[in-house]
Amino acid sequence: MIWPRVVCLIIGYICGLFETGVILGKLHNVDIRKHGSGNIGTTNMMRTMGFKYGIFTFFGDLFKAILAAVIAIIIAKQFMPTEPMTLVLYSGLGAILGHNFPFYNGFKGGKGIATSAGMIVALSLFDIKFFPVGLLLFFGCVAITRYVSLSSLLLITGLFVEMVIWSNIGWIDGIFKSNKIELYILTGIMVVLSFVRHKENIKRLINGTERKIGQKKEA
Repeated sequence: MIWPRVVCLIIGYICGLFETGVILGKLHNVDIRKHGSGNIGTTNMMRTMGFKYGIFTFFGDLFKAILAAVIAIIIAKQFMPTEPMTLVLYSGLGAILGHNFPFYNGFKGGKGIATSAGMIVALSLFDIKFFPVGLLLFFGCVAITRYVSLSSLLLITGLFVEMVIWSNIGWIDGIFKSNKIELYILTGIMVVLSFVRHKENIKRLINGTERKIGQKKEA
């Protein structure tokens, strides 16, 4: 069925439009898009408004993906009971697109990592392995490198690798052969989006100029 997929993608996009960083900033007369890196995500909020607001931003952006996933699961129970994970991925992709490309801001938004993390939390409802592996990949990389951008890319790339490997060795419940390729395509698109949105970070990582956690901006 095509229409549940389209509906979940649209619902996800709508949920993704609620930009936590922009909302929090405006409540304190700060346009986060005009400060620091100009990004509306967790890292720039921490650097601009402090740790507390960065954490609020992270969980706000995470929750909107979970909300979209919950709605997708409800739809799946009624119309696609054998493929709930498929619809969760569509809702997650929609939320990432809404966060990264909000129509009301000239399609200029964030990078979608906290939103992707929310989708990974939702996927853990089907298989708990997604959650601890995601934590290990992200925070392990942060602890070793202190690069948030690199850790973010590893998180979303890891999701794609997990989906491919685990589904083929039978470690993921609820994945059927009929939709494996579809799941790979959806997570693959998320990886591409993440790398595209982090292209400037990638350039700085290659050049050795990417800022680490706790590193002050050079004058």
